[in-house]
Amino acid sequence: MNILVTGAAGFIGSTLVDRLLAAGARVVGFDNLSTGLPAFLDSALKFERFRFEQGDLLDPAALRAAMAGCDAVFHLAANADVRFGPESPDRDLQQNTVATFNVLEAMRLEGVKRIAFSSTGSVYGEAEVIPTPEDGPFPVQTSLYGASKLAGEGLIAAYCESFGMRGLVFRFVSILGERYTHGHVFDFVKKLRADPTQLPVLGNGKQRKSYLYVQDCVDAMLLAFERDQSKYNVYNLGVDDFCELNSSIDWICAHLGIIPERRYTGGERGWIGDNPFIYLDTRKIRSLGWKPKLSIRESVELTVDFLNREPWVLEARE
Repeated sequence: MNILVTGAAGFIGSTLVDRLLAAGARVVGFDNLSTGLPAFLDSALKFERFRFEQGDLLDPAALRAAMAGCDAVFHLAANADVRFGPESPDRDLQQNTVATFNVLEAMRLEGVKRIAFSSTGSVYGEAEVIPTPEDGPFPVQTSLYGASKLAGEGLIAAYCESFGMRGLVFRFVSILGERYTHGHVFDFVKKLRADPTQLPVLGNGKQRKSYLYVQDCVDAMLLAFERDQSKYNVYNLGVDDFCELNSSIDWICAHLGIIPERRYTGGERGWIGDNPFIYLDTRKIRSLGWKPKLSIRESVELTVDFLNREPWVLEARE
């Protein structure tokens, strides 16, 4: 099978590329390298079955050229900086919603019939049901990021209905692990390496979130891609657990062997649009036979180990 992966040089995208190549697929990686890191593709570039195309999803011609001859698309490219949405509202619209439309249009024109899409648990806003199932009630959207991803989901569903495509949508919790370049563990490790005596913390530290190890995430995506033949389906991906931000800080500091003074900004959320409690019901993906191998704490500690082992990643995202 020939597969296009958008966001191929990113954290999850590059991990998926490696797994697809290991499974024998031919892979085209597509990335504009605005946040992706070329070094994450070093292992993939050793395969003759891999081709990298540097390009932007807002360039339909470049996207179509990369997609030509492919059988399926894993669409992972996106702007994931949730907290900065209000500072640049156009960014989520362009890089998430319009980019997804461009992917779907390229698929239609090139005759590609399958798409797997990385969405987010943020689409549930401040969920009324916890843990939140895929068919739970949708409240008012609380972030431009979540709204842009939900719009992408809607476009995929409509294209599947209109043009005979098949689509899988994966609503992620926050993902952790090797090649991690964005999120609270990254931010805290970077701050603590600069000054181990103090740690600024957005919010009150009592935000409750679920997390998932990146290889467990990719396991779930590939399993659903193999087994689910639906026209359109949605899966939550996460562990059956959550933790307070303060607990994650405890684990990070213990792993680093330091006891910094914590300085909280206050309030129940870290930034505008931050949901103080995200915990997804994952029974649907588990019904396919999937279950995560690592706990949240193990994922946090493994991520700290990666960032300590590869400190260049902390500087590459300046």
